[in-house]
Amino acid sequence: MSEIHKDYTGAKLGMWLFLFTEVLLFGGLFVLYSTYLYKYPQDFHTGGKQLDVFIGTLNTVVLLLSSFFVALGITYIQRGEKKLAIRYTLLTIIMAFGFLINKSIEWSAKFHHGIYPNSEHLLEMPHGEQIFFGLYFVMTGLHGIHVIIGAVVMGVMVWLMKKDNINKDDFVKLENAGLYWHLVDLIWIFLFPLFYLVL
Repeated sequence: MSEIHKDYTGAKLGMWLFLFTEVLLFGGLFVLYSTYLYKYPQDFHTGGKQLDVFIGTLNTVVLLLSSFFVALGITYIQRGEKKLAIRYTLLTIIMAFGFLINKSIEWSAKFHHGIYPNSEHLLEMPHGEQIFFGLYFVMTGLHGIHVIIGAVVMGVMVWLMKKDNINKDDFVKLENAGLYWHLVDLIWIFLFPLFYLVL
């Protein structure tokens, strides 16, 4: 029993250390954003007004729901209700795809209007707006990659639950996957106001 507890503690500690590196990565980007926002406040405001607040808000709701579903999945596996745990983990994956579809629609609209890295239209914009959209594509794109990774990880969790490798006696893998997903959600909670609600 002590060995299981040791493995559990080590797995949780390892996950928290990994999440810390992710926080450092995005934290550095947030500092960079803040520096340029201070230097080009009006250009950032103008850039933000060109983003679709409705899609940004919708994606915020989608990710908040997905975090709720993850929490439910973990709760149900702890209770030994595997079918419900699988169901809510699958709902999390569906929410991830919903987020990515919304993001692809938004990016497609920007590409359609000639706003994408190194485009002629973007290079004609004021320097501050170029930086704003550069950060927008880098930060939301990096976040999107994390959403894809999270969806794949959740898919693996479903497979492991079906094989009974994750159950009410051994659920640390699903808990760690849930922690990762909550971080992905939290990062978006910061990205949304920084880009879509910039004053």
